[in-house]
Formats: sequence, structure tokens, C-alpha cells
Amino acid sequence: MTSLSKAIAGCLALSAALAAAACSSTGGAPRPTEDDATAGGVDTPRYVVAMVTHGAPGDTFWDLVRKGAEDAAAKDNIELRYSSDPQAPNQANLVRTAIDSRVDGIAVTLPNAEAIGPAAGDAVAAGIPTVGLNAGMGDYAKYGMSGYFGQDEGIAGEAAGKRLKDEGAQHVMCVIHEQGNSSQEERCAGVDKGLGGKVEILYVNGQDLVSAQSTMQAKLSQDKGIDTVFALQAPVAMRAIDAVKDAGSGAKIATFDTNAELVGAIADGRIKWAVDQQPYLQGYLAVDALWLDKRNGATLGGGQPVLTGPSFVDASNVDKVAEAAKAGMR
Repeated sequence: MTSLSKAIAGCLALSAALAAAACSSTGGAPRPTEDDATAGGVDTPRYVVAMVTHGAPGDTFWDLVRKGAEDAAAKDNIELRYSSDPQAPNQANLVRTAIDSRVDGIAVTLPNAEAIGPAAGDAVAAGIPTVGLNAGMGDYAKYGMSGYFGQDEGIAGEAAGKRLKDEGAQHVMCVIHEQGNSSQEERCAGVDKGLGGKVEILYVNGQDLVSAQSTMQAKLSQDKGIDTVFALQAPVAMRAIDAVKDAGSGAKIATFDTNAELVGAIADGRIKWAVDQQPYLQGYLAVDALWLDKRNGATLGGGQPVLTGPSFVDASNVDKVAEAAKAGMR
């Protein structure tokens, strides 16, 4: 699997045991022991860590982030308190609830930094180690957060755009499923830059997949010149399969992010490929970084972002990825 060199460098910055797992073919998931239990165990006190994300109910991407966080918490003797809300003001309130609960660490996404960042800054001011993950790479440092784990959305989008260009795409419909999410806007802008062709943005409601499919189908029926549907999450990409079919379109489908169902769609050719940012790894590293901070003041990445992607999942490596997906780690 091809990954950016910075992602590899981020892996090498970890402790020896974690580094061996982070760059593995399991997409950053630690390899289980023979009895299927993740190796680990620490001698530190029981800590409490809150992870607050913007994940919407039913979005399988966030199940993978949470699984990674839970595995790191189990290894590090941490009580993980996971919560999420796709509405930025509500997410900010969840961060403030964690502050009031006097947790030992907070990991938070910043899809809307202006709305959520001040709450993260309050956590830092209260002396709580705080890191970012998944969204907000350009903003986390403004609020004093000590680290960030995710992919550079612009770089990832540009890499995807260049690949689409090499494959002959000329007219791409980039589907944003969370209006107002700066990370998704950056992805589509990157696709536009890398493609050098025509990129149209289509906004759909990612919390209503039936509506999302209908919106995509209507656009494809209206504009037969669209040759590629580029989704930004696996569930929307899966709905795009039927949208393309029902619209009588010849458009191909590619996407950001994977789940077990989408891996199967790549394997049978219904979807061409996916940009993988390794969500399991994002959750795992965020929690593990907070434990290291509490344990000995260590900082992963020296305050710089630790990249977890992008990499591509396609016909050349989908069988390996499918194995990890069956274990809930991809």
C-alpha cells in the first residue's frame, strides 16, 4: 500500500511496540496475540480520557475510530468516555462537560474550529492534556493542543485528483455529506487541484442516506457528462452505486474512507478505489498520546501533525485490507 512518507515518519516516532503495529498491513491496528487479545499492559494509575467527535449516528467510519481508541484505552489502563454530535455547538458542550468532569485527557475533532476550538482551549487552560484528531489540522495549535492525528485533507484530495486524472476522468462530482465541515471542503478543493478538469460540488444529507441517494441520482440524470462520482465517506459511496445505476449513468465511483461493505465493493469492482486515512489508527494514537503525556510528559510528533494517510485501497491490495476489515479494524 502506498502511503506518504510523513505517515511513515509519524509511525517511527512512536514507541517500538506501537511503531511495529502502526505501519502494518492491518491499517495501523496492533496485531492480536494468539488468543486474539491485544498485547499490552501498563503499570500506571487508572486515567479517564474523553474522546469527543463530530460523528453522526450510524456512520461506520466513527466505529473504527472508536475501536482504535478503545483498544488503546484497554492497553493503557484508561477509562474511555466516548461521545459525539454532528452539530458543532453541541460538540463544544460535550467538551465542556468533559472539563467539568475533570477528566485526565481530551481528544477532540475540530470540523468547525471557530465553534469548537474555544472549548478545547478551555481544556488546555484547565491543565488537561488535549489533542486533536481527524479534523482541524490547520487549527489545533491555535488553541494550545499538544498534538494532532489524521491526514492532510488537501494533500489527500490532491493525490486523489491526480489519480483520477491518470485514469482519464474529466468531469467529477465531489459529494459533500456534511455542509460546513471544512475538512470535506478541503478534500474537494484538493481533488480540483489534482484533476485540473471540471469538479462540481454536490451537497447531500449524510444523515439521511435515502435522501443522499436521491440527490445524487437527480444530478446524474440531469448531467450525463459526469464521468466520476467522488464520495467522501463509505456509506454515501455505497448509495452512489444505486444512484449511478438508476440514473442510467456511466460514471465510475471512488471515495474517501472504507468499511467492511465498501471493501467488498472494491473487491467486486462496483467501486474503483478508496482513499484510506486509517481511522482506527487515529483513535488509537490520540488515546495513546494522552497516556504518554500523563505518564512521562512525552509528546508524539513534537507538536507537529502525525499523518495517518492517505493511502489507497484498490484491487491490488483489497484482499489484505479485507482481512483487517473483518476484524473491525479497517
